[in-house]
Amino acid sequence: MISIVKDLAAEALFVSDLQPSQCPSQAAVERAVTAMLLLHGTDGCAAEVALEFGDHPDIAVTRMHWVHEELTGVLENRRVAAFH
Repeated sequence: MISIVKDLAAEALFVSDLQPSQCPSQAAVERAVTAMLLLHGTDGCAAEVALEFGDHPDIAVTRMHWVHEELTGVLENRRVAAFH
């Protein structure tokens, strides 16, 4: 179940306007994920990701790598906060 939620969040963050150069905060990442899911829905986010991988695979791979790093950080911060 958690991996499905993380996959949905990854697709939503991928299609957001956030950029690695912005060094977004955890709150900014969470807002971006929520906004994209509300705007595009889960299927729409997945379709946008697929389109980018088809049109610009080299850039899309780099972005998805960044997305997964960001989400890993967000999840780790939530786990740490839950135990304190």
